[in-house]
Amino acid sequence: MALNLRQKQTECIIRMLNLNQPLKQSGTTANEEVYKILIYDKYCQNILSPLIHVKDLRKHGVTLYFLIDKDRKTVRDVPAVYFVQPTQSNIHRIISDASESLYDTFHLNFSSSIPRPLLEHLASGTLKSGSVERVSKVYDQYLEFVTLEDNLFSLAQQSTYVQLNDPKAVEKDIEGIIERVVNGLFSVLVTLGVVPVIRCPGGGGPAEMVATLLDTKLRDHLLSKNNMFSEGGGFMSSFQRPLLCIFDRNFELSVGIQHDFRYRPLVHDVLGLKLNRLNVQGEKGGMKSFELDSSDPFWSANSSLEFPEVAVEIETQLNKYKRDVEEVNKRTGGGSGAEFDGTDLIGNTKHLMNAVNSLPELTERKQVIDKHTNIATALLGQIKERSIDAFTKKESDMMVRGGIDRAELMAALKGKGTKMDKLRFAIMYLISTETINQSEVESVEAALNEAGADTSAFQYVKKIKSLNVSLAASANSASRSNIVDWAEKLYGQSISAVTAGVKNLLSSDQQLAVTRTVEALTEGKPNPEFDSYLLLDPRAPKPGSGGGSHVKGPFREAMVFMIGGGNYVEYGSLQELTQRQLTVKNVIYGATEILTGSELVEQLGLLGKKMGLGGPVASSSSSGH
Repeated sequence: MALNLRQKQTECIIRMLNLNQPLKQSGTTANEEVYKILIYDKYCQNILSPLIHVKDLRKHGVTLYFLIDKDRKTVRDVPAVYFVQPTQSNIHRIISDASESLYDTFHLNFSSSIPRPLLEHLASGTLKSGSVERVSKVYDQYLEFVTLEDNLFSLAQQSTYVQLNDPKAVEKDIEGIIERVVNGLFSVLVTLGVVPVIRCPGGGGPAEMVATLLDTKLRDHLLSKNNMFSEGGGFMSSFQRPLLCIFDRNFELSVGIQHDFRYRPLVHDVLGLKLNRLNVQGEKGGMKSFELDSSDPFWSANSSLEFPEVAVEIETQLNKYKRDVEEVNKRTGGGSGAEFDGTDLIGNTKHLMNAVNSLPELTERKQVIDKHTNIATALLGQIKERSIDAFTKKESDMMVRGGIDRAELMAALKGKGTKMDKLRFAIMYLISTETINQSEVESVEAALNEAGADTSAFQYVKKIKSLNVSLAASANSASRSNIVDWAEKLYGQSISAVTAGVKNLLSSDQQLAVTRTVEALTEGKPNPEFDSYLLLDPRAPKPGSGGGSHVKGPFREAMVFMIGGGNYVEYGSLQELTQRQLTVKNVIYGATEILTGSELVEQLGLLGKKMGLGGPVASSSSSGH
């Protein structure tokens, strides 16, 4: 059975809601009949939101639920389950709640391991107020990540790309960010109960820093007798260990910026899918809220298709629904109307029962069709208004051809589209072009200024791109060391990360570099292109030098983690890999956060401003939607 992160995290949350009693075989626990109150902070609310609905909370005895920082009334004789991050402010609030005896008992669950000073503060605070006996138990849950799909997670750590690439960042800041990322990844591995073999590009960048620190953390943890991976032994004996591939966003920057015409990336990019929910304009005005997850059969089956194929599929499903309704009406002697209201039901009892039994299924199908018709209509409006299809095609052609005709370039920048669409297109032009034509770049900048776009992000990528030339030209000058320091800090694994990423970005079948790399690493065959990649095995004896693992592959399970922001394009590409490739059967994809193209460009713009580059227009006004 493949690793399923969504299922594993949901099981942990259900156990926590039931006062940490072990689950029975039926998936229920001993304490479901106990009524309780749930208190969470904003971060943990986001963890719960894609996994647990209100009806699920009621099923597990949760009658009331509140944010920790809201004023709450005393509820006698009821236990409270707290699910919060281990922060100073949360500990302070818990002590205050306990001292006021708001609830009968306090079951404290922290999303990650609570640091010792905070634990001591909690102990002394409850002791002083005489409320220590109300604290039933304290648990480290190791759930500090948000699972969006069976194979997709985010650490919800915002602006990591900016923080890691900030030229003014000091070493202590960088170390703090790396440690936070490692703690999040450690939570994911504890939840899955697996110790992976780790691969990443060498060269001292963020990917290597995360990989080595994670390796050390896992090694230290495995030394303790009661480590959290000991019960994963059953998995290890019957299945092969997974391969964890860690990358930095600069490995392939373009994927995070480009427009895409597949359903899932489009819904995320254009309509702002967040925590599996989105709001779209209804037909009769007003906003409609929709949920898109594995419980939606249409979304599961069609989210990786190109948008025109999705539109055809909606039409097909609607026609099938109408035929089925007509069939039920015929059988029961009803009229031939397309809608089935259940009022004309006559005929024999058998037909009547069949019709009644098919009602809920037909109603549910119609709701799903209506939902996706609404979403597709909203998307179509934006696609036409902004020429998203044209941007997608031109960007793809640029990446394949390594450039674009000047007239076509300028026409796109002066045509339809938001300021942000044009800015993204201009950055894709910069990344894809092998040699930059200065007068062409000036024309692009002029067009962006004319459109009122903030050019900070464009200037930033241009500066990075010019580094290669600068390094070659200033090999003997005194300024070289400064440029090298800055470039290495910016990139880690390679000074020319952006342009290097372009060269290996698209092979003839337009496969993403990350997907191609993961495919090669999971196969485990000798490959000169990836020989420089680090190989770390936390279960192997610590080597004196070089790789210490005997586990070379092939790997059937893989995990891919992107530092600095992931996206649905990469996620979709990796899921397709499991369909067409024989070796790897399951890929879990995660990132510090899931970003739209606009959000990543805004982060590039912030870095540009930190370096004093770019135009005067504020980046917040450049989004256009």
